[in-house]
Amino acid sequence: MKLFFYLFCFIFLKSTFTIGQTKQVNLAIRDSTDHLFWASISSLCGKSFQGKIIAGPPNDTAFAGKELVMHVRKCSDNEIKIPFFVGNDSSRTWVLTKTNTGITLKHDHRHHDGSPDKVTMYGGHTSNYGSSTRQIFPAEQETADILPAAIGNVWWIDITKNTFVYNLRRVNTDRLFSVSFDLNQSIQNPGPPWGWKD
Repeated sequence: MKLFFYLFCFIFLKSTFTIGQTKQVNLAIRDSTDHLFWASISSLCGKSFQGKIIAGPPNDTAFAGKELVMHVRKCSDNEIKIPFFVGNDSSRTWVLTKTNTGITLKHDHRHHDGSPDKVTMYGGHTSNYGSSTRQIFPAEQETADILPAAIGNVWWIDITKNTFVYNLRRVNTDRLFSVSFDLNQSIQNPGPPWGWKD
């Protein structure tokens, strides 16, 4: 009986230790991928880049034929703000925020006078470790509350030494939007987006 008890204690302690080790390894992986991804974007801070649509809806009028510019405008240890200019429309800013469990992507939409749009600050949060070059942001509950049709949205950002690609896919639909920015050549910075002050 004592032998059984000691054996049980050994197996329990060993499994607990193994689980603890696994959690530590997983957290280290997340910290590593998050850090490298974050560092890659932060290294672009203060610069602007030209973009082009590489996937979008047919007969698009919102983006087609317009100058597309991203400006990695504000960076801190926990937040990165990237205004996305579409022609003369300066209403959009991508906001990346570090959390205790990953990274959140939000979409800050403003009117010309700087006031928030009716639909704003929707987005998603990473649900897995991602990689140093790709982080995926499935729509979170807050987004479903703001914009019910977007509950199936999945956003992801790909970054390499040559390109930054913002992507949106709506699950179970044909909706796909991707815009790619050439990181090999920075361009002149635009003015502040709507609602910003220098």
